[in-house]
Amino acid sequence: MQDRFNTIAGWTLFSGVVALGLSIVSGMYFQADRPHAPETEGYPIEAAAEEGGADSGPGLAELLATGDAAAGEKVFAKCVSCHTINQGGANGIGPNLWHTMGETIGTGKGGFAFSGALSGHGGAWTFENMDAWLKSPKAFASGTKMSFAGLSNPADRANVMLYLLANGGGPALPTPAAAPAAEEGAAADAPAAEGAEGAAPAEGAAPAEGAEAAPAAGETPAA
Repeated sequence: MQDRFNTIAGWTLFSGVVALGLSIVSGMYFQADRPHAPETEGYPIEAAAEEGGADSGPGLAELLATGDAAAGEKVFAKCVSCHTINQGGANGIGPNLWHTMGETIGTGKGGFAFSGALSGHGGAWTFENMDAWLKSPKAFASGTKMSFAGLSNPADRANVMLYLLANGGGPALPTPAAAPAAEEGAAADAPAAEGAEGAAPAEGAAPAEGAEAAPAAGETPAA
């Protein structure tokens, strides 16, 4: 009886060892315990670009023409912790900004220590350059010490430039492009004016030279 129990226990233990071994081997072969993530997760979805999205909205010249320096002063409130803008004002964390529009980039300002990213940039503070700078200082001059993230609203940037222009002057505002509707209207008026040349003369007006006068009612035309 004891031998029979030992035999059953031995076979049971052996079966367990075999099952465990097979589990380990299959796991190593199929790597079921360590699933690999796919090289590309999910399915890439390409968003359709909005037609004309890059060019939507008014241009810089139009925004400047319709902007408001007083509104720009309110936006400039974000800058007063680092900048002064009064004439002869002291430099702070950033330079004094009196008469900045039109100046050479990264120079002057009472000896303010500009970063090499600005002092070596070159060019002047045109409206286009200032617009790019206000949108993203780090994108305009990589390595700049200015930590301001930028103004995402184009109208805010235009208003700030008008406020800078009101404090020390600068270049003349760019001229907005003519509206397409106005150009089409002018073109439509031209054919109408040309067609008027063939209109009948007003009552009582003398006929054109070389033209025969129409006979009066009941009158026989000359042979």
